[in-house]
Amino acid sequence: MTTDQIILFTLFGAVFGLLLWGRFRYDIVAFGALMAGVVLGVVPTENAFDGFGHPATLIVALVLVVSAGLVRSGAVMLITRTLVDNSRSLGAHISIMGAVGGVLSAFMNNVAALALLMPVDIQTARKAGRAPGLSLMPLSFATILGGMATLIGTPPNIIIASIRQESLGAPFKMFDFAPVGGLAAIAGLIFVALIGWRLIPAREDAMIEAEDIAEYIAELTVPEGNKQIGKRLAELQEEAHKADVAILGLMRDGKRRYGTARNVVLQAGDAIVLEATPDALDEFRSTLNLALADSDREDLLLADGDGVEIVEVVVTEGSRLNGRTAQAVGLSWRQRTVLLGLSRQGRKITSQLRTTELKPGDILLLLVPRDTVAHVTDWLGVLPLADRGLAVTQDSKTWLAIGLFAGAVAAASFGLIYLPIALGLVVVGYVLAKIVPLSELYTHIEWPVIVLLGSMIPLGAALETSGGTELIAGALVGLTEGLPAWVVLTVLMVVTMSLSDVLNNTATTIVAAPVGIQMAQTLGVSPDPFLMAVAVAASSAFLTPIGHKNNTLILGPGGYSFGDYWRMGLPLEIIVVAVSIPAILVFWPL
Repeated sequence: MTTDQIILFTLFGAVFGLLLWGRFRYDIVAFGALMAGVVLGVVPTENAFDGFGHPATLIVALVLVVSAGLVRSGAVMLITRTLVDNSRSLGAHISIMGAVGGVLSAFMNNVAALALLMPVDIQTARKAGRAPGLSLMPLSFATILGGMATLIGTPPNIIIASIRQESLGAPFKMFDFAPVGGLAAIAGLIFVALIGWRLIPAREDAMIEAEDIAEYIAELTVPEGNKQIGKRLAELQEEAHKADVAILGLMRDGKRRYGTARNVVLQAGDAIVLEATPDALDEFRSTLNLALADSDREDLLLADGDGVEIVEVVVTEGSRLNGRTAQAVGLSWRQRTVLLGLSRQGRKITSQLRTTELKPGDILLLLVPRDTVAHVTDWLGVLPLADRGLAVTQDSKTWLAIGLFAGAVAAASFGLIYLPIALGLVVVGYVLAKIVPLSELYTHIEWPVIVLLGSMIPLGAALETSGGTELIAGALVGLTEGLPAWVVLTVLMVVTMSLSDVLNNTATTIVAAPVGIQMAQTLGVSPDPFLMAVAVAASSAFLTPIGHKNNTLILGPGGYSFGDYWRMGLPLEIIVVAVSIPAILVFWPL
């Protein structure tokens, strides 16, 4: 081995060791290794930051912003609210959620897909009276599997396509991964839905109590021209049940109607009184196209163009709201703020929210102009609660968001527009349409992942140019000498899959893909099947909670232990290998 090879192998060994240790965050480890490589002379100074402008890095960043836009527009809610039903059996629920998660993760970042669906799954578990841990792991695995089917579904596929372009002159296209990754995903989803979830140990102590999330008394008004006009209030119960909202009554002309007013026919301007969590309230509002109680102020806020955000605050003894109403303090006209909901222990609230006398300990749900939270809370003398990432769904822009994204995917799929450009145009469209506020544009990008990619790509390139990947490939070929090429392919897949279970899947891909190309060249066969094997294997991290972010996300909410994952994950990985190898040999012949 040359000196450069020794240094690079040492650096990669240190990176993998530190990632396994987990003492330092992965982006710091990768960037530190990059800087060490530059200082030691194995990474040329002029190429040190090439990874940050690499197409793979840009695509990952753009996909995260696009995913956020699809959430903010209500596109994802449109899908989930029509499919989720807590009355279904656990197996049926897992099958439907797994299918939805798999399809979503094929066209958006799989971490984002899980982040969208996890609250829905937890809420459904709460309604059904079962532990979320029985369905969260199948959902996580489903979103990982779905990402294998397309170019943009998961970072390993994006990296593989870029490496192919650099090595062979042309990248993989949007749906080139579908024949292999799609089949592996379908087989995996069938296993998860029918058998896999039964292997998860039941943890009834992991139940999430409804009290963990504050429920608010809120009002939503029926605007002019709304489709609910002319219906009885009782006819809204089905949608209320789906959204986990309790309808408490009706207010008309500022006065509460007797009882629950179930049989009252709705008119324009009526205020429906509800009890709900913030997310459930937003879902119900979006589904029925209702307006906030102070709809005029809401319209003015949205017209400002800077965006709005939701904040939860607690009324204190010294607050100017103590003993007064929101209307009396001029919350609306003085601070351009809308009172969305009120949470009070031992509540007895019969008046309009704006005319309800507030008390210390009341929790308020406020709609405030973007970037004014600190000013509003200081002026009111209230204490903000920890940010739960609450957002207002812009349901009027749902189809615009879907149309822009679908157009970009279609254009990239047919080779009309380079994928990063297509996604960039979607981001520009989302900003101009105010689907994603300009102030939030960069907050949706997972910067540690970007730093990891930007740092590891130059190191991977240095390993390849130094002949390091050739050494690794030669060692693997030597171990399988005399055996058929498909056996070599299987060995590469198993080794890559094992690495991905304990390391970040992007780091695994950056190392394994050049090794696969070199192995193919040594054997004198096409490199494409080897790249496909690496792509599928790098995404198949099902044995541990650290192999994939999705598995880490569900660790706490699901109440899992480290050793719970392999019970379903090990047979799933065996199925993926058993399906993928024949599929590769058929669709990407050696």
